[in-house]
Amino acid sequence: MKTQKTHIHFLFQIGVVFKGIDGVLEAVTGGALFFVSPASLRGLVGWLTQGELQEDPTDFVANHLVDFFRHLSINTKHFASVYLLTYGITKVVLVAGLLRGKLLAYPTALMVLGLFLCYQVYRAGHNRSLGLGFLSALDLLILILIWFEYKRLKAERGHPGALKKI
Repeated sequence: MKTQKTHIHFLFQIGVVFKGIDGVLEAVTGGALFFVSPASLRGLVGWLTQGELQEDPTDFVANHLVDFFRHLSINTKHFASVYLLTYGITKVVLVAGLLRGKLLAYPTALMVLGLFLCYQVYRAGHNRSLGLGFLSALDLLILILIWFEYKRLKAERGHPGALKKI
């Protein structure tokens, strides 16, 4: 039983650290996206996909990227920027609390990340995105690990309402 708790704690730490790295990357991307024009983004995507499209003009990913950025509106860009910035900063703050073992961070993270997960699952279903579905499954796993870690910490600290072993 002790070994199982140690493994769950280790997986929790790895998952939360990756969530923190993801949060930093999202915040940086959201901040950068806010200041870059749609024309500059189209140019960057064109430059990044140029070699692949010369090699294979029917490349699925490259063509979809070019098409997406060709139709990118300023409103969509601003929404994506604010979303990424907000979500990224939120993740970083929650991860800091989780890694420091702050009990309040656990139910807050479960609620906030759970709401973001619901939106993500909705988007995955709406867009029929297997990639987003996979990321949603990983996020669900991290939420489960947060829940187990929260229960463990509450029991360890003798917190009222913690499940006691009989």
